[in-house]
Amino acid sequence: MVDDTLTASAGLEIVERLAEAKSRQDVDAAMAVYHPDAVLESPPLGTRYVGSDVAGAVAGWFAFAPDYSVRVDGHGMDRGVLCCWGEISLTPAFTWSGKAPNGRRATVPVFMLFRFEDGRVSYESFNFDVAGVARQCGVEASDLVRVP
Repeated sequence: MVDDTLTASAGLEIVERLAEAKSRQDVDAAMAVYHPDAVLESPPLGTRYVGSDVAGAVAGWFAFAPDYSVRVDGHGMDRGVLCCWGEISLTPAFTWSGKAPNGRRATVPVFMLFRFEDGRVSYESFNFDVAGVARQCGVEASDLVRVP
C-alpha cells in the first residue's frame, strides 16, 4: 500500500540514498531502495519498467551513462508525492541510432516524482531535458530515444 503519511524529510532521505547509489552506478544499492513492485518511468524517453524489470533498466542506464551523477537541489511534497529537482550530468557512451556522441559531459536540469511504500520508492518518474543532453553531446534528441 502506498504511504501517503510519509513526511517530506523522510521521503527526501530515501531519495537521497537512491541518488547516492545511482551516482556510484551501484545497481544493487539502488535496488535496495526500490520497492520490489516499483514502477520506474521516464516520460522524455518514453520508457516504463515495473517490478523485476527495474534492475535491468537501471543497469542499462549505467551502461548508457557510465559517469552518471545526480544532485538534488530542492523538493516539495503533497498528498504522498515527493517532487525533487536538481541537475544530472552524464557522458553518453552510445546512442540508439548508432550516431557517435562527441564524448563531452552533458549537464541538464532534472525533476523527479516519487511515491513510497514500506519505506522504499514504489514509483519514480524521471524527467530531464533530452534535447539539452543531445545538443551538448553533438547528436539529435531522437538519437537518444530508443524507438521500440
